[in-house]
Amino acid sequence: MVRGKIEMKKIENATSRQVTFSKRRNGLLKKAYELSVLCDAQLSLIIFSQRGRLYEFSSSDMQKTIERYRKYTKDHETSNHDSQIHLQQLKQEASHMITKIELLEFHKRKLLGQGIASCSLEELQEIDSQLQRSLGKVRERKAQLFKEQLEKLKAKV
Repeated sequence: MVRGKIEMKKIENATSRQVTFSKRRNGLLKKAYELSVLCDAQLSLIIFSQRGRLYEFSSSDMQKTIERYRKYTKDHETSNHDSQIHLQQLKQEASHMITKIELLEFHKRKLLGQGIASCSLEELQEIDSQLQRSLGKVRERKAQLFKEQLEKLKAKV
C-alpha cells in the first residue's frame, strides 16, 4: 500500500483530528525513544494536546534536561548579545578608519599638487609650510647619512 501525500493544514473533522493526533503522537514518542537509545542522546519531549492533556518522554530526568536547556539558551543569548555589541563596535571603528583614510588620501593628493586649484590662500600657505617642514626633515636626514658615511670612510682609511 502506498502512502499518499497529506496536505499540511488543520484537519477540520474533530474525530479524524483526534485519531491523527493519537497515531502521530505515538509515532513521535517511539521515534524519540529510538533516537535516545540508538544515538545515546539526552532527549526530552513534551506534548500538550488540544484538550490540555500532557504527554511526555525523557531519556533521563526531565527537570535536569530542562535546566540544561535553560542554561544553554541563557549562555547562548549572552554570547550572541556580546557578539552583536562587538560587531557594532567593529563597524563603528571601520567607518571611522574609512573616514580617516579618505582624509589622508585627500591631503596626500594636495601635497602631490593634485586638486590645489580649488584651495584657498590659507590652505595653500598651510601646504607650503608642511612642505617646508618636510623638506627640512629630509635635508636633515640626508646630512646625517652623509656624516655617517664620511665617518665610515675615515675609519677605513
